[in-house]
Amino acid sequence: MKGANLGEFEELVLLTIAALASEAYSVAICDELEKYTGRAAKLGVVHSVLNRLEDKGLAKSRLGEATSTRGGKRKRFYEVSHTGKVALMKAKEMRENIWRNIPGFNLEGSI
Repeated sequence: MKGANLGEFEELVLLTIAALASEAYSVAICDELEKYTGRAAKLGVVHSVLNRLEDKGLAKSRLGEATSTRGGKRKRFYEVSHTGKVALMKAKEMRENIWRNIPGFNLEGSI
């Protein structure tokens, strides 16, 4: 397994996979990322990140059934691996620790 450190976009993709649960395939991931971030996610970039997440052992994939709407092609569905869940929890804890240590910086009630 390559390094388990997460880049920002890798983290967003992994979180989106978790949010989509059993419906996490590349096009749906792009659509959800745009919904969450307000920025378009290019399919090629998302594919590259998905491959990298698999190489790192943070995500795994499986092929779904062939469908006539896709001309007989099968979708590749993704899920967060156990290692990926651990990496996400560590990233969340790290961010929360940093936010807690910013003196006089409280966003509660200001949004």
